[in-house]
Amino acid sequence: MHTLVFLSTRQVLQCQPAACQALPLLPRELFPLLFKVAFMDKKTVVLRELVHTWPFPLLSFQQLLQECAHCSRALLQERPSTESMQAVILGLTARFHTPEAEAGTHSLCRKHTLRVLDMTGLLDDGVEQDPGTMSMWDCTAAVARTCIAQQQSRTPIPVEVRVDLRVNRASYSFLREALRSSVGSPLRLCCRDLRAEDLPMRNTVALLQLLDAGCLRRVDLRFNNLGLRGLSVIIPHVARFQHLASLRLHYVHGDSRQPSVDGEDNFRYFLAQMGRFTCLRELSMGSSLLSGRLDQLLSTLQSPLESLELAFCALLPEDLRFLARSSHAAHLKKLDLSGNDLSGSQLVPFQGLLQAAAATLLHLELTECQLADAQLVATLPTLTRCASLRYLGLYGNPLSMAGLKELLRDSAVQAELRTVVHPFPVDCYEGLPWPPPASVLLEASINEEKFARVEAELHQLLLASGRAHVLWTTDIYGRLAADYFSL
Repeated sequence: MHTLVFLSTRQVLQCQPAACQALPLLPRELFPLLFKVAFMDKKTVVLRELVHTWPFPLLSFQQLLQECAHCSRALLQERPSTESMQAVILGLTARFHTPEAEAGTHSLCRKHTLRVLDMTGLLDDGVEQDPGTMSMWDCTAAVARTCIAQQQSRTPIPVEVRVDLRVNRASYSFLREALRSSVGSPLRLCCRDLRAEDLPMRNTVALLQLLDAGCLRRVDLRFNNLGLRGLSVIIPHVARFQHLASLRLHYVHGDSRQPSVDGEDNFRYFLAQMGRFTCLRELSMGSSLLSGRLDQLLSTLQSPLESLELAFCALLPEDLRFLARSSHAAHLKKLDLSGNDLSGSQLVPFQGLLQAAAATLLHLELTECQLADAQLVATLPTLTRCASLRYLGLYGNPLSMAGLKELLRDSAVQAELRTVVHPFPVDCYEGLPWPPPASVLLEASINEEKFARVEAELHQLLLASGRAHVLWTTDIYGRLAADYFSL
């Protein structure tokens, strides 16, 4: 449902030339809604002029494109339109190329100068998108090229452009140039979240050296296969960001080609650098060999973590016991233990960890943890104490329909639960080996007719218990993984 103000605003923007002429006459309190409607409806001519004559010091996507009193649509939860994004960038560059005589006719532009354009928070789900939307990679490229193009422009008051940057081998060169050229440029590029994929170590270091230490809140290094040796080179450059709240590293393990003493030295150096962070709240160490070493890693941190991702880290029972006893457990909002076998001697320590985190846990990911019915049923009394839990991921576990029904019944006490990603029940496979390896569960074909009956029965059970609002799904790609900063 839209308000009358929203509907009137949409009507005003139907004729874009007339709307642009009327902008100087409209109260500035209407500009936020004008921006949202123009962005939503791809009124690119108006959108460009809105940015060109923006009457406030701050233009923030996170403030303007969220659900509001006039419109419940949250545009930040959708992939942005390429046309709208390009219009915003063109409106920004127009501010630096308007002749002074013409600028004098823009009373709004003369009296209020835009200081900060905050384009952070755009959807980045990694899913293949249609040609009409702009990915974060494309957004990074567009903003970088704009900064390079404006380095020779002159303006009394520069504009800070806050963005989340995505970089790989193909985009590294011009992004580095953009960061270099933004120093002293009318467009100052400020990175909030950096994600670097498949980037050589020297290039990663070069980028980190160019980033503003006061802006960066997250560093995410993916598919770089750094190993301890590479990480020991990069980590001191990351540790200089004292306000860093999220650090996401992957494939941190020793290199079998180098002497073990060097590997130990590198690990100790890495731990010493981790101790420099004062604001770190999220740590992801996916696919890193941490068997028996979790205590060394977490003991170096100055503050308790609120999000911890340890997927495929070959955790041992002592690792889980340490985590349950640590100060981190009572603060955890998000925990990812995917790919760690929790079916054997790890089960009891895992239950202890759940008990320790029950008061705060919102998001629990247990994909491919070898949890069968017996382990799940044994864990349910502890799991259901997580009263604030919103998301539970169990995909890739060898659960039967009977086990899922037990979970559905017992989870009725968890009033905040909204999403359960469950596996295809083992009942729906033909000729499974037991216990079935995760690879078999992920690759083997299922009996579609049997699974259709399973889905129907689960849906009826949800309806009968008054929980039609809870999503039970096997779709691990269609749901966005909860970002720590959105919890």
